[in-house]
Amino acid sequence: MTPQENGDGRFADFGPPLPVDGGLRARSTRGAIGVSWWSRRFLEVLESFALGTRLTRGRSYARRGQVRSLEITSGRVTATVQGSRPQPYRVTIGLAPFPPRVWARLERDLAALAFFSARLLAGDLPAELEEVFAAAGAPLFPAEVDELTQRCSCPDFAVPCKHLAATFYLLAEAFDADPFELLRWRGRGRAELLDRLRALRGAADREPEPGGGGESTVERARPAVGAARALDGLPVAPLDEAVDVFWGLPVPLPDRPPSLVTEPDLLLRQLGAPAPAIGGPGLVERLRRAYRALGSS
Repeated sequence: MTPQENGDGRFADFGPPLPVDGGLRARSTRGAIGVSWWSRRFLEVLESFALGTRLTRGRSYARRGQVRSLEITSGRVTATVQGSRPQPYRVTIGLAPFPPRVWARLERDLAALAFFSARLLAGDLPAELEEVFAAAGAPLFPAEVDELTQRCSCPDFAVPCKHLAATFYLLAEAFDADPFELLRWRGRGRAELLDRLRALRGAADREPEPGGGGESTVERARPAVGAARALDGLPVAPLDEAVDVFWGLPVPLPDRPPSLVTEPDLLLRQLGAPAPAIGGPGLVERLRRAYRALGSS
């Protein structure tokens, strides 16, 4: 069967897409897709490239579970999307990762701010992170549509086609499930980034005091966070000397903003999606709903 071309240069649809058993289905069933600031921001950026109307072509595909697979690696997103033909289409979305020298600066900047390190180590991306990346000359999100390489093996000339658009929606929800997937796409995976932050924070804590001749080490003067901030400066005494006040009034709670309150699904965001063989992102979503139900009960 030869595809018939529309007047605008696109190929006509062959019919409804073939159903997929176990496809990746968008969590959102109606309205906007994306719940976190970073996934909403990602879709807003795409819409700013005048892709908004084209993106909606793939929303039903994303919600029907037509995306069979989705993989995020450094600089590259690959997916297979089931259309009306028996053979699924191959989708690729490229975005240049930041070079090592840029990531080295970003890691130093993030490690120098305890607030950012604490949030990242807790599996969260603070909204101010976008400003840190911009200040380093490395925008977290693409600034122009030409920065994205969009390819699909379907015969449709439109960019994005509905298969690419469906992949964009599922990609945004993958960022919801694990914000470190956004950073992985930009060139730095979760484990490597967190290891670097821990190493840099530890090195700063052991840094010799200026003028001390290297004979003594002190903690660099910067505000502590969380429990460290609450306990900072308290005298250390043997337990037998402090037993009378052990159960006394606690130290004042740190005055961190309410945004540090974690959601019931924090553990899922820290662990990331399991392998497809044991459920993949679909299992994460089922567990997420169960965690939220338990958290609200």
